[in-house]
Amino acid sequence: MTRTTMADIAKAAGISTALVSIVMRGVPGASEATRARVLRIADELGYVPDERARKLRQARSRVLGVAFELQQPFHGDLVERLYAAAAARGYDIALSAVAPTRDEPTAVDALLRERCEAVMLLGSGLDAAALGALAGRVPTLLVARHADVDGVGVVRADDVRGIGLAVDHLVGLGHRRIAHIDGAGAAGSDDRRCGFHDAMSRHGLGRAADVLTGGLTEEAGARAMAALLARPTPPSAVIAFNDRCATGVVDTLLHRGHRVPADVSVVGYDDSRLAEAPHVQMTTVSQDARALAAAAVDQALRLAAGGAPAEIVLSPRLVVRATTAAPPGA
Repeated sequence: MTRTTMADIAKAAGISTALVSIVMRGVPGASEATRARVLRIADELGYVPDERARKLRQARSRVLGVAFELQQPFHGDLVERLYAAAAARGYDIALSAVAPTRDEPTAVDALLRERCEAVMLLGSGLDAAALGALAGRVPTLLVARHADVDGVGVVRADDVRGIGLAVDHLVGLGHRRIAHIDGAGAAGSDDRRCGFHDAMSRHGLGRAADVLTGGLTEEAGARAMAALLARPTPPSAVIAFNDRCATGVVDTLLHRGHRVPADVSVVGYDDSRLAEAPHVQMTTVSQDARALAAAAVDQALRLAAGGAPAEIVLSPRLVVRATTAAPPGA
């Protein structure tokens, strides 16, 4: 006979495994009606809690797991801050990288083997079903990504506001032809697109809001910028999805004989160490890695202690450096 699991209860009740886990752990996050229904179904299915697993979970490892994108500079900056924030609270960090040859489920499985008290996923690409299933196994926190999944906490910056700050800055300099090279399907891309359209409309430039499909890399930025330069009237300013993408934009402009910012202004996003490089000095939107890391560690520890998941949204800020100026002829 197979053992009844929380996934079986979730299927019978028509809810997520994470919500069943909340009921079984007796922590806040489920209504009284849901609790009663889950417990009734569990009894009908003959569910018996795994006491051995429960005791293992109770043994505190004082380790928080972090899955991150190896090729994203901002994730490296954030990991550095997470180490410091965790150490200040008496915890260590276990890292597991997502890379072109190593997918996110593999990275997460490695963290589960470390018996982490909670896992933090930086800019995760997992869908709602996978996130809910993971939260049923271990307290789970999304960092730098929005999601509405039962049992999953979120700590992120306000990307709609962040892109709005970039548009406000460029419009204030006199730009009217502004393009946004987005992150394609990357975490945060939808919010940044919405922020761009909202801000352009707020300035009466809604009809001129120009969005191109981009991505996370320098190559994506270079391709999109080449497409913009092929137009009869290229933009006078570009806001890229992140600093890597913006670097590709700048490289393409310079190699084709355009001056930055005299001919075209460029704004990145994240304020990663790439933006601070002496030869770049990129104007960018800062998500404030230090504040994100502190909030993420605090939230992860609350989840590990049985607290209810919450969404924490921090305000970004604009960092003006050398890649933005008034448009030509202004």
